[in-house]
Amino acid sequence: MSYHRVAAFKTAAAFNAHLAEIGADLPFDDDLERGPDAALAQPYRLPDGTTIGNRFAILPMEGWDGEPDGRPSELTIRRWRRFGLSGAKLIWGGEAAAVRHDGRANPNQLMINEANLPALACLRETLVSTHRSKFGQSDDLQIGLQLTHSGRFCRPNDKKRLEPMILYHHPVLDRKFGLPADYPVMSDDDIKRLIDDFVAAARRAQRAGFAFVDIKHCHSYLGHEFLSAFERPGPYGGPFENRTRFLREIVAGIRATASGLGIGVRFSAFDFVPFRPGPDGTGEPEPFPGERYGYAFGGDGTGTGIDLTEPKRFVDLLAELDIPLVCITCASPYYNPHLMRPALFPPSDGYGPPEDPLLGVARAVWVAGQLKQHRPELAYVGSGYTYLQEWLPQVAQHMVRTGRVDFVGLGRMTLCYPDLAADVLAGRPLQRKRICRTFSDCTTAPRNGMVSGCYPLDPFYAERSEAGQLAAVKGQKK
Repeated sequence: MSYHRVAAFKTAAAFNAHLAEIGADLPFDDDLERGPDAALAQPYRLPDGTTIGNRFAILPMEGWDGEPDGRPSELTIRRWRRFGLSGAKLIWGGEAAAVRHDGRANPNQLMINEANLPALACLRETLVSTHRSKFGQSDDLQIGLQLTHSGRFCRPNDKKRLEPMILYHHPVLDRKFGLPADYPVMSDDDIKRLIDDFVAAARRAQRAGFAFVDIKHCHSYLGHEFLSAFERPGPYGGPFENRTRFLREIVAGIRATASGLGIGVRFSAFDFVPFRPGPDGTGEPEPFPGERYGYAFGGDGTGTGIDLTEPKRFVDLLAELDIPLVCITCASPYYNPHLMRPALFPPSDGYGPPEDPLLGVARAVWVAGQLKQHRPELAYVGSGYTYLQEWLPQVAQHMVRTGRVDFVGLGRMTLCYPDLAADVLAGRPLQRKRICRTFSDCTTAPRNGMVSGCYPLDPFYAERSEAGQLAAVKGQKK
């Protein structure tokens, strides 16, 4: 199945006509505002008085390029330096950091422990000093660290070997990833020890100078799995109150031992049934037992529909817990990436897009807008904007200007074009040759044991030895 490339739409009229043709509700501004009064240039003030200098955010990513002991490598430092050059004033985690070794998504993921604390503090300071040198000030720069445990998708010792830690048995995911029926489930005591690890990691993040920590609840990692633990018995499963106990107990521990540290939550606001390649390689839903798919937080039971009743209840909880920073994403990169990372070209282990990727962007933007409307006092960061390419600034401006979101998050785009935000804010035209075209090499590389980076558009990665290895892998997949 083929779709029109975004770069083919040279005028607002042509882009608008295509959106109408495919049924994508994705409004945008024809003209970009310039100067200090522009919507994207407006500062945002948090309830504690902290000012964030503009409406661009850098989303957290995993580079698969840290040192084996969890310290940042030169490649990690390079990426954070480029975050500093981006012009964005909200750095949402920058990188997912595991709170302990067995929770790492890969053997080169950052890990926050006592031994690594000086290196993480230096990593943060590198970003700050780079930003200050480029833009003249950093007092309106807000930097957090995303704290994570990868749960079902832990690979702490071998990039190609899963060592899952699960909260319940999932009939589709267990089959898809080869878990036997007697595979052990985390006990309540295991969870309590992990909560202590998150709290200790938050204290360390504060000592390293981070303004806030993100308690990660997205993309099928452990925090997200709590939200769908409908069938787990005991205090951490079943009713909504139990499924959110993990978050509430971490927050209570942070507030008791790390006074003044900000807290944010990035969460998947909806999920679908896992997808698989169909006969022609296009993604299709995996079959599931029974008439109702009961394993999707934010799902409507069909496996491919949305019900925001519980996500709205979740942002109510965040408001009750005085957590002002909320980053909205969706689904999982492991089993339905077309939802949370719309792309025209799938990664090597993926499937062809089952819909025009612009529909994925529109869905993500709509959900964020619905949650913002429900609890407007929270500060919302939106995701899924990279696929918009040349039209990213116009959509971003409209969403911020009309109050559908407070910050526009940039993920993959920062790998090839880290200073896109700076160009937009300065009123400069976009550098078209640096715009991410969603070739998915930044995903295919780590899925095959290599570091993540933009091999097609960043000369730094194009000249590395992994570029040849990546080309070979992609050739074998054709």
